[in-house]
Amino acid sequence: MNVLVTGGLGYLGRAVTLDLLAAGHQVAVLSRARTTLTLPGGATLVHGDVRDRGRMREVVAEGRFDAVCHLAALAHGRESFAQPLAYFDVNVGGTLNLLLALEAAKLPTKPRFVFASTNIVYGSIHSGALTEDMEPHPESPYAESKLAAERLVAAQGATGALAATSLRLFNLAGAVDGVPDTDKTRIIPNALRAASGESDRVTLNGNGSAVRDFVHVLDVATAFRLALEVTKPGQHGLYNIGSGTGSSMAEVVRVTKEVTGVDFTVEEMPPKPEPQLLVGDIKKASAGLNWAPTRSGLRRIVEDAWLAWRTR
Repeated sequence: MNVLVTGGLGYLGRAVTLDLLAAGHQVAVLSRARTTLTLPGGATLVHGDVRDRGRMREVVAEGRFDAVCHLAALAHGRESFAQPLAYFDVNVGGTLNLLLALEAAKLPTKPRFVFASTNIVYGSIHSGALTEDMEPHPESPYAESKLAAERLVAAQGATGALAATSLRLFNLAGAVDGVPDTDKTRIIPNALRAASGESDRVTLNGNGSAVRDFVHVLDVATAFRLALEVTKPGQHGLYNIGSGTGSSMAEVVRVTKEVTGVDFTVEEMPPKPEPQLLVGDIKKASAGLNWAPTRSGLRRIVEDAWLAWRTR
């Protein structure tokens, strides 16, 4: 397939691009950046912003893509409360612009569209493992924007104009091609900063009892490729992509200390409201995509991230 990956120079985008290339697909990476320094070998760079409707029409018309992996997004829940319009502009408007571009291009075959959604759309009202048939309960402008984009993709898919799938991603971690996640809002990169001496401590929200589902970025990349292969026109596939197991923030800190051999300082901050448990039920993805998170044990994730952190 000839695949366009939006946000392809990012942490997840790099993993998806490399996975697609390894499987023999042709890949173009859409980015606002003009540099090719971080572009995976074998991919081509296409300059553009998903908010630019005219440019998206040019990109799709010129590229004649069979498929799109749409990863470009704003993705920080707390930030979204201060910038709700920006989040809807990028996450909903950008998705709309790509769908309009695919429709206008009148491609010879129905294009395939895989959308990067998020587990955050479930909110905090559910108990136990989260399943795709649970009612979403978004609790931030970020979550609202992702759910709106999901529904937009589903509605266009239902027309038969394209084959559509949305992947509700859980907590990405690990490393890809020697590149670790450096997001300062995430626990594993922050623990590695403390272990490496780049910061003097790692802070926890409360006592670190909140449980999250950590999934290796390489496993997530494989899920995107498999979703492209199985998605069918007139349908909208919806899948949780996680490890299917939960780890508390305190456990993440403990494992990071064991892997790095560094007993760094941990500071417990006054707790802020957040869901106590967010773990995905991944049986549907296992059956529908023939996918399994083979690299997503917590220790493997931290070991890969630490190796990449030290050699970056």
